[in-house]
Order: sequence, then structure tokens, then C-alpha cells
Amino acid sequence: MKAVQVTGYHTKLQLADVPEPKITGPLDVVVRIGGAGVCRTDLHILEGQWAEKSGVMLPYTIGHENAGWVHAIGDAVTNVAVGDKVILHPLITCGLCRACRSGDDVHCEASAFPGIDTDGGYAEYLRTTARSVVKIDDSLEPADVAALADAGLTAYHAAAKAARTLRPGAVCVIIGAGGLGHIGIQVMKAISAATLVVVDRNQAAVDLAVEIGADHGIVADGTHVEQVRALTGRHGAEAVIDFVGEGGATSDGIEMLRRAGNYYVVGYGENLDVPTIDVISTEINFIGNLVGSYNDLQDLMELAAQGKVALHTTKYPLEEFQQALDDLDRGLVRGRAILIP
Repeated sequence: MKAVQVTGYHTKLQLADVPEPKITGPLDVVVRIGGAGVCRTDLHILEGQWAEKSGVMLPYTIGHENAGWVHAIGDAVTNVAVGDKVILHPLITCGLCRACRSGDDVHCEASAFPGIDTDGGYAEYLRTTARSVVKIDDSLEPADVAALADAGLTAYHAAAKAARTLRPGAVCVIIGAGGLGHIGIQVMKAISAATLVVVDRNQAAVDLAVEIGADHGIVADGTHVEQVRALTGRHGAEAVIDFVGEGGATSDGIEMLRRAGNYYVVGYGENLDVPTIDVISTEINFIGNLVGSYNDLQDLMELAAQGKVALHTTKYPLEEFQQALDDLDRGLVRGRAILIP
């Protein structure tokens, strides 16, 4: 089969012919890929940022946002059948450790991460397990939802955490209305009655945010912190969800937060710099967010089936993987780029 592989760091991906994955265990599921999301993490992988952490042996197939059709199943698989449309939870998990038994499978003690530390979905087929496949509604197509497997799941996970603490009328600021942020906006509007304020440097992104449900859109032009504080009666927002995490976003976000507010860190790239006395005296909380659980992904697929969350995508044939990566790197992709075998 055709697969796009990492053959070395600080070099370009290569299209190769590799063996098609086969069923080797009773709970294995082989999926025919219908769409694979192109993520900025893939660029970081090529830069070598994940080399030490993942420990993956090269070459391997990249791609961690995947959806498609069940192609083959092990003899103990009962939750899906050949031909079912599915989206893949990013992790392959054991189901036996304490985290898995608590429904917190993203922290599985024995997980594998296709596209990060084992073969992923920039390919025609991918092997995962029954624990990782979520059936999707017949109205949804794999190429349209693939990036929800990671970008969407991450956005949902953070938004759902915030929504549990927000009363109707509370203010939630979302920083960044790009690939993750535009999903988080839709999720928040679907599950929360909070007032939603979106901040982004790009006017087009702000316009999109308002179009898909933001109550207020603010361009980050140097006056944005003051604008947020004015909107909140100078108290600040009860929650800030930061999908950027670099370029000064965190310092701005902290200034937008009210006393006892929650700051949800999703994007990364810079350090949080806040005096500990300020954390104590105002009782603000910093909360990390890592992907999301299987149940989170099921809930997100329900919102997608109801038409409450839609992914803006730009699609490329698998063979045009380099163009997709280049477009992403240059900021030319609106929403998410999707490779289709």
C-alpha cells in the first residue's frame, strides 16, 4: 500500500510502498483510511521535537487524525463490523490500567499513539484496536470529520472542562480561532450558556468566529485586553481557553482573567510567567489539556451528527502531502488540511 513516511528528521517526508497491516490479535481492527488530518504537530515531528519523547524507530508512517471504514476485524471484536464508518481515537489503549478503568484513557499507562510512536494514517490502511474505533453517523463522511479525531477532540476536551464551571451569563474568552479554536467555539455554543468572546490576530478568523457563534469577536491589535475587561465590567472573564499558547497570548490571557478564574492551556510554545503571589492572592487556576477521552470523542461525534459542530477543511490527495504541509506551514490552510488516499 501507499504510505507517507518519516525517513529522517529535518528532511521531507517520503511516499513509499509498504506492507498492508494485517490482523494479528483478537481485538485488532484494520481501517481503510478515508481521511487523515494534517496537523502542526506533524511539522514539529519533522523538526525532531518529538524524537526523544516518542522513541519511534524510523522509517514510520505519520498521521494521527484518522477516519475511514472498517476493513478487517479480529475474532473478538463485537462493537464494529466490516464496512462501518469510524473515526479513530488517537490512542491505542490497554483497558486494564487504573486510568483506563476510570475512563481517563488518554493517560493509559501502556498506550501507543499511531502517527507519533507507531504507524499512523497518512496511508491507505491503518491498524488499531476495538477500543479506539467510534462509529460515526451515516450522514458524516470520514474525510469531513477526520481532524476531529485529535484537533476536535482536544478542543472538545478543554471546552467541556470549562463548560462544567460556567453558569449562564458567565464570560469565556477563547484565544485563537484557527484549526482548534473554530471547533472549540462551536462546542462551547452547543454545550454552554456562557457569553463567548473570541480573540484572534486575524480579522478573517474573528469574522469566522462570529459567523459560527461567538457573541463578541475582537482583533488582537494591542487594545484587546482592555476591550475584554470593558466587556466584563472590568472584572475579567471567568474562563480563558488558550488555543495559541505562544507569541504573548498567555500574558494577555492572564490579564483577561478574573479573580478565581480558570485558565485552560491548550496551545503551547511559551512559558507561563506569573508571580506565585498573584496565583495565591487571586486564586486563579491553570489547567492543562491533553487530547481527550474515548467518551469525549463519542460526544463530539454526536454534536457533529446533529450539525452543531462542522469542520472547515481543505482536502488534498495523499500524493500531494508535501503541498498540504507547505500550505499549513505558510498559514494558507483555512480550518484543517485533510489527506485523502
